[in-house]
Amino acid sequence: MTAQELSIRYEVPGARRFGNYIWGSLMCLGGLGFLTIGISSYLDFPILSLVKSSNIQFFPQGLVMCFYGVLGFLLGVYIWLLILWNLGEGFNEFNLETGYVRIFRWGFPGKNRRIDLQYPIQEIQSIRVEIQEGINPKRIIYLKLRGNREIPLTRAGQPLSIQQIETQAAELAKFLQVSLEGI
Repeated sequence: MTAQELSIRYEVPGARRFGNYIWGSLMCLGGLGFLTIGISSYLDFPILSLVKSSNIQFFPQGLVMCFYGVLGFLLGVYIWLLILWNLGEGFNEFNLETGYVRIFRWGFPGKNRRIDLQYPIQEIQSIRVEIQEGINPKRIIYLKLRGNREIPLTRAGQPLSIQQIETQAAELAKFLQVSLEGI
């Protein structure tokens, strides 16, 4: 076996996805819009000339608009922070040469920002695939370790296609010489 055949590495994308950029922008802009209308109703002066806020009374409509505006803006800022930190980005590395599986992810800032798990390959019992179709599809590959511990290997949020999941799971099971469950 060559050095390339002795290890497999799968990159796991983080929060820097197109949809997150869209949602972060929409939440910030929408929140600022609601907040501006709420403040305009309080001041009884149109801050934005596009919208007439003179028809909106501050109590209760303007106050509620301010509340939703602040909430929407803060949620948008939170999404942008997730994008900035690239939360969830990392890799799964299976190395027969060293005899270890390494699962690395970036977490929230702080002392535990780096999530770096390493397990001996001998601890791996099987590769398990979970596929659920429906409104919220679930397609996950799990690394099943001794002691009934299961570690998800696929990214969260955007499930891979069924063909990609099956191919990746079969490739991993063959590489690690363990059984494949769930297909």
